[in-house]
Amino acid sequence: MNIPNILTSVRIFMIPILVVIYYLPWEGRYYTCAIIFALAAITDWLDGYLARKLDQTTAFGAFFDPVADKLMVSIALVLLVASYSNPLLTLASAVIVGREIVISALREWMAEMGKRASVAVSYIGKLKTTMQMLAIFILLGSRPDTLEAHVGEAVLIAAALLTLWSMYVYLKAAWPELMSKESNKN
Repeated sequence: MNIPNILTSVRIFMIPILVVIYYLPWEGRYYTCAIIFALAAITDWLDGYLARKLDQTTAFGAFFDPVADKLMVSIALVLLVASYSNPLLTLASAVIVGREIVISALREWMAEMGKRASVAVSYIGKLKTTMQMLAIFILLGSRPDTLEAHVGEAVLIAAALLTLWSMYVYLKAAWPELMSKESNKN
């Protein structure tokens, strides 16, 4: 275990804490959950930075880091969908989670084909991630039906639109492989 992998593991351990605090009958839960989520987002950036800077990249980290990210985001979105009961927020959340499933499967398949670089993280993907993290932070830190919550909802919808765009970019890059005869022999 190295520092980046410990940070990734801490992010996983933050998930049940986030869920428990979110459901506590305590007014401070909103801000506390937003802070927990922000710390998770910071550790996500920090573990990647440290892994590269300290030359501590590992197979475990390469696998576990994106899993930790997707778990934290998906579970936070499930909590928000349950609390907000808003069809647009639900649709935006479904788009974000659905895209993660599609792109994860696409990356795995492309890696098997030796073409993983064709679906590398793009600028649009990074912008999408930033927008969704900001939206979730705002939504976790706000009571439903407040001005802040409506801002968070708008940011999440923008993130969902960027999510669709980034999925299109990834699928377009992978399309030649998806349609090639050699790829379809399996």
